[in-house]
Amino acid sequence: MARILCIDYGGKRTGLAVTDPLQIIATALATIDTKTFIPYLKNYFMVEEVELILIGMPLNLDGTPTHGTPLVEAAIKQLQKNFPAIPVKTVDERYSSKFASQAMVQMGMKKKDRQVKGNVDQIAATMLLQEYMQSIS
Repeated sequence: MARILCIDYGGKRTGLAVTDPLQIIATALATIDTKTFIPYLKNYFMVEEVELILIGMPLNLDGTPTHGTPLVEAAIKQLQKNFPAIPVKTVDERYSSKFASQAMVQMGMKKKDRQVKGNVDQIAATMLLQEYMQSIS
């Protein structure tokens, strides 16, 4: 089996999470500078087989687009252009950063480490991926 990659896409930073090859466990992969998004994935896909890309879609509570929605839609187009053989699915990312911050507190992470925004991005991507995996099992 191949991995599933989940993306918490942002204007400055992008959090990435992946499953293990058996798709049992979701793990944080990295937080990268969004400018290096496609080159990073090209390198990653040379080493690892990925069968599905999930990307968090930012929406308001009423389901309408947020200011971040056009950024994610543009990222999806880049993914489809650069990796046409890998399907891209969106997942609802409402509250993902808030839940990630709460999870860091519950895990006992030091305040200094919780303030590193890249940690929030990775954990948010991991939580989105874990939620997706639970929904399909």
